[in-house]
Amino acid sequence: MGVASNANQPEGVAAQPFPDIEPYAHGLLDVGDGNQIYWETSGNPDGKPALVVHGGPGGGGRRGARKTFDPSVYRAILFDQRGCGESLPHASDPSVDMAHNTTEHLIADMERLRVHLGVERWLLYGGSWGSTLILAYAQRYPERVSEIILVGVTMTRPEETEWLYRGVARFLPGPWEAFRDALPESERDGNLVAAYSRLMNDADPAVRATAARSWCTWEDAVIAHESLGNPGQYSSKPDAAMLAFVRICTHYFANGAWLPDGQLLDNAHKLAGIPGVLIHGRLDLGTPLRYAWQLAKAWPDAELHIIDESGHTGSPIMRATIFDAVARFGRR
Repeated sequence: MGVASNANQPEGVAAQPFPDIEPYAHGLLDVGDGNQIYWETSGNPDGKPALVVHGGPGGGGRRGARKTFDPSVYRAILFDQRGCGESLPHASDPSVDMAHNTTEHLIADMERLRVHLGVERWLLYGGSWGSTLILAYAQRYPERVSEIILVGVTMTRPEETEWLYRGVARFLPGPWEAFRDALPESERDGNLVAAYSRLMNDADPAVRATAARSWCTWEDAVIAHESLGNPGQYSSKPDAAMLAFVRICTHYFANGAWLPDGQLLDNAHKLAGIPGVLIHGRLDLGTPLRYAWQLAKAWPDAELHIIDESGHTGSPIMRATIFDAVARFGRR
């Protein structure tokens, strides 16, 4: 395992995003079960393919990652996972059945998109929940993956979910009690995530809206100290995006992402031969560094970059480290 700490980088180091760019192609791909996923491609049509896998789950619709990739080198591919962003149908609609929105479905969607776009192998880039989905896809289809860049590493194990929605309470007792007490009294001592999932499927739109706001208020409390990143980003979502985000998050986390406990860590040997860069903030309160450390130890071809100044939502040095990894892989 290669480990690099960024504690001694000079202040003022900043990523240099490429100019904003519009996609040269986009569309909706029918993936079955009544679902269509939005996709787009930008940059060099003949360049190195790179797939951006967004976080959440349910955090689609953001397009800033286009500017991470040199448009003369990369063919950057963005897509919205089922139920969010510009994919259809949208999970903010309570009538949308979530039975066909699971990790297995998302892995299949990614592979279908690869075939649709005629990509032989692609670099995978993503963070937070995106790292879980990338690992699950890469362990299923290692021959289709050229390199991997993960930021804010999560593997969505039960212990990780338990930490984020209960364990962190030891640092944030007030906000956590508000998060807990937004639930019916009978639900407060049990599985909080499952209880929120039930609220997000309530027939009353006011119940759903209140639950979504309470969930995002807690998420914002966990990142409130990240002054160099993007504090407050969860509650700033538009109403429909917030409803879809929370409904999908609670659906996945209440079901352990349909991944056997420890599967992604236990199967890290399947990534042998795939170069990886793991970038993680030491100040990440909701996703402790321990998770990235464990994965780096189990994946011999990965290097871990610890960003001392950063939390989950990034910092200038984290952005510079991401840009460096993307540029290095672009030269391979």
